[in-house]
Amino acid sequence: MNDLRIVNLSTYTSPKIKEINNKDWVSYGDDNNYFQYLIDRYNGSPTNNAVINGISAMIFGKGLDATNSNKKPDQYAQMISLFNNDCVRKLCYDLKLMGGCAIQVIYSKDRSKIAQVEHMPVETLRAEKANDKGEIDAYYYFKDWSKYKPNDKPLRIPAFGTSKESIEILYVKPYKAGFYYYSPVDYQGGLQYAELEEEISNFHLNNIMNGMSPSMLINFNNGTPNAEERQLIEQRIYQKFSGSSNAGKFILVFNDNAESAASIEPVQLSDAHQQYQFLSEESTKKIMVAHRVVSPMLLGIKDQSGLGNNADELKTATLLMDNTVIRPFQTLLIDAFDHILSFNNISLNLYFKTLQPLEFTDLDNVQDQETREEETGVKLYEQKAPEVYLSKEEINKNLQEFISLGETEKDILNDYDLIDEFEVDYDLEDELDNKIKELNEKTELVSTGRANKTKKSEQDVKSKQEDYKDVTFLVRYVYTTRVPSYKTRKNKSREFCYQMMKAKKVYRKEDIVAMGNKAVNPDFAGAGKTTYSIWLYKGGARCHHKWFRKIYAKKEGDKMGNQISTTKARSRGAKLKPNAQKVPVAPVDMPYKGYTAAYWKKMGFKN
Repeated sequence: MNDLRIVNLSTYTSPKIKEINNKDWVSYGDDNNYFQYLIDRYNGSPTNNAVINGISAMIFGKGLDATNSNKKPDQYAQMISLFNNDCVRKLCYDLKLMGGCAIQVIYSKDRSKIAQVEHMPVETLRAEKANDKGEIDAYYYFKDWSKYKPNDKPLRIPAFGTSKESIEILYVKPYKAGFYYYSPVDYQGGLQYAELEEEISNFHLNNIMNGMSPSMLINFNNGTPNAEERQLIEQRIYQKFSGSSNAGKFILVFNDNAESAASIEPVQLSDAHQQYQFLSEESTKKIMVAHRVVSPMLLGIKDQSGLGNNADELKTATLLMDNTVIRPFQTLLIDAFDHILSFNNISLNLYFKTLQPLEFTDLDNVQDQETREEETGVKLYEQKAPEVYLSKEEINKNLQEFISLGETEKDILNDYDLIDEFEVDYDLEDELDNKIKELNEKTELVSTGRANKTKKSEQDVKSKQEDYKDVTFLVRYVYTTRVPSYKTRKNKSREFCYQMMKAKKVYRKEDIVAMGNKAVNPDFAGAGKTTYSIWLYKGGARCHHKWFRKIYAKKEGDKMGNQISTTKARSRGAKLKPNAQKVPVAPVDMPYKGYTAAYWKKMGFKN
């Protein structure tokens, strides 16, 4: 019975987490070395290795960034200094491979701020037993837990935010039901297939190295020596016939005589190559499933499934994997980074720059620029339309085209009388707002030539009374200052405002609205834009100018030779449309000085 040796092929089990009575830390795995088991499966399985490398690279992308980096350059510089690419890359790798990662937080001498953060190899840490409140107060560090001895003393490092010491550990792990101290990897269900793939490769490698079968049978027919003598004979034969130049296995048999010599009958496995091929392919598929790989092509793995092998399928697979697999890892890390940065009073909108091609990024439903930056990794200042880079000459040309659309009041007065100019009646404000929206959506840019003074406007009206059936009331707008005392000066005021005041022209509402679609004042269009509504916001935020409405009536001999009141004009059938409340108001007098409320609050402006 002493010569009978049995090798158990143990079935796969989940990692066991144990609180040992005489230890302050909690073990992970039967031998407290489960992290090494994960590393071995990573090193031994080619599919598992490729997937983990690919996904950890996708988590890191092109590194950490912030959408508000240009607004908070000092905070952004501190963030980059704390979380350098090498540190973040290692954290992404550990989080995927080990199911968690650890950040070493190092405080300044006076502990007023966090001076440095470093990656801590998660396999070197074991959690301390939870306190009465169920909180983990510390982690124990030991370089190699497989070599731990009872008399060794691991280093205790407090958990982040639990002490006044200069170094603490922030342990990052996702929530998993049934696990408190450690979290199993997200591909836990595929580990047995990773091990199977490893064993298949080892089997084939050993077969090749050993000539596929034992190369010799050695019979000793002079009796059976004792165990010690048999072992000595075996060692001497091995030394003589084995090695790199004599690769192979031998069978050593001790017989009492030649008649009782051993015989060998080969056992043939039918269709062995097909069985191994099936096991190999099945292992690969199951490992992919465990990692939730949408398409192997995303990780540089070519298969025969056809999934993701054309551009459209690959784009869909990229978006799906990015949102269902990669983003949760990134969000977990960003939450941890925010936790650390908040200690230094740093508030940034962090994101990972993506690795996926820009043409694969779905931006159909993305409206705000910050979300667009998060999706594409392209900074806000790089997203501005090409018009932002127009030369001054080109911008001035656009402005002059705008001015040329106006009419001189002198020409109008040859055929029309100015009957009134006044502030806006807001009774039908909502109706006009809808009309402005319609115009913004449907009105195309008008021609660049001088506008004909008789060109009709949507706001022009005719009298309904029989006596004045041919009388037309023209509605025009003039660009003017908010108060008469304000002076618009060359090189002091905005060039747009200076040129508009200098022109001394009146404009149809349609022309003003339409020109809001062309870059005539791009410097005040806002981040990522070249145009804005000149009809509503004139020269831009904090502008001191406004639109003023003028009404003219076509001359009819002496009857219309003198200025008449708006009331009288209305009595003759003129239904004059009111304008939006923002039209007669200079931006500087608007709420938030003409900025959006969100931008005003972000920049911390005060009234």
